[in-house]
Amino acid sequence: MFSTVTQDELESAPEKVKELVKSLSSNLTEFIDITKEAVDLATKYITEMVVGPTSFADCLHIALATINRADFLVSWTFKHIVNLERIRGYNSINIKNGYKQLEIRSPREFEKYEDD
Repeated sequence: MFSTVTQDELESAPEKVKELVKSLSSNLTEFIDITKEAVDLATKYITEMVVGPTSFADCLHIALATINRADFLVSWTFKHIVNLERIRGYNSINIKNGYKQLEIRSPREFEKYEDD
């Protein structure tokens, strides 16, 4: 899934990251719009102090993935997203608000190795 939040972040990404995203097959990606529901959920992550207000874009990624029932959210952002304490906080709020838990992982967990 992609959103305008992703597009904004890609503007300042390294060229190899931009190329990787461009190489993804269109049938494997979906563009999702930011909704009031997503903004409200992202705001709850902040008001319940999972992260601070400067992490709103990260919270919006998580809210969009949660609301759209993503199988996984994959991120290199270890401080505010792929962090056990934060994942527990996000999922606690998700459950309290009637959503399922979100599996948050790093890209390394999806790497294939020659002996696999």
